[in-house]
Amino acid sequence: MNPYVLAILLSSLGLGTTLTFASSHWLLAWMGLEINTLAIIPLMAQHHHPRAVEATTKYFLTQATAAAMIMFASTTNAWITGEWDMNNMSNPIASTMIITALALKIGLAPMHFWMPEVMQGLDLLTGLILSTWQKLAPFALIIQVAQAVDPMLLTTLGITSTLVGGWGGLNQTQLRKILAYSSIAHMGWMIIILQYAPQLTLLALGTYIFMTSAAFLTLKTSSATKINTLTMTWSKSPILTTTTALVLLSLGGLPPLTGFMPKWLILQELAKQNLPIIATIMALAALLSLYFYLRLCYAMTLTISPNTTNSTTPWRTQTTQSSLPLTLSTTIALGLLPMTPAILMLTT
Repeated sequence: MNPYVLAILLSSLGLGTTLTFASSHWLLAWMGLEINTLAIIPLMAQHHHPRAVEATTKYFLTQATAAAMIMFASTTNAWITGEWDMNNMSNPIASTMIITALALKIGLAPMHFWMPEVMQGLDLLTGLILSTWQKLAPFALIIQVAQAVDPMLLTTLGITSTLVGGWGGLNQTQLRKILAYSSIAHMGWMIIILQYAPQLTLLALGTYIFMTSAAFLTLKTSSATKINTLTMTWSKSPILTTTTALVLLSLGGLPPLTGFMPKWLILQELAKQNLPIIATIMALAALLSLYFYLRLCYAMTLTISPNTTNSTTPWRTQTTQSSLPLTLSTTIALGLLPMTPAILMLTT
């Protein structure tokens, strides 16, 4: 892609998200979401592959539907209350519609069906943008609206997402689909705690972004899109394979890695709120996700590829991309657990 065009598209992505962050007016927030969607569409379809075009079309239709629902709900709210302000969501129908539309935008279950299909059609870097940056703007709106929404709806969305994200990923062999289901499960963790401790939602979102970035950038470095490709990475770059296995375990939420921190704090907060059953369901749903991460770790570190290659195996994967983002995100994804007391001081 032409670097000037790429620069315009990426700056439009940034502009759309910033506009939504800065707005307290529904029309401006909607405009930011639309700029965001329209900026990522050329990035998705840049390879002109039928699969990429199909994924782009699916993404466009779901995002357009969600945007239309947001527009309709905010208009309804403005019609009833007489103002477009986000903080005045007194109409329960409008606030429920807006949460549903935003859930469709970020791929929360049961509005998640587009997410794995779209992710599978994209290349790894666009998939990374879709599963990290594209979540920020809708989440900013969800956090602002959450207090006006029925708590039962948020709890249902959260539990359904963690269960669907866990079950859905079990049967997959494609890494991008596995990461899509992982994204759905993590979104569930963020939504479940939103009504009780929004700062923990932001913490979970931040750690999720770093862990997912590390996973996607590693896969990009080793050019892996299927589980059986992963089995060949050990002989090419052993250190990268070791850190990748640790990043996947961090995504699963195992101590002493960063991914354990948000899960631990969220379960602790749920227990404080006298919700032991919900906390138990969430912890058990995390085990489902952990299983498919362990499956990937097993394929990478404990198996040797059965494929015989006639060419000489390179000792290191040749790559032209900068290794700094990968190093940075991997370090953050593995080593932030000791910072938990400091983060607790900041969030309480």
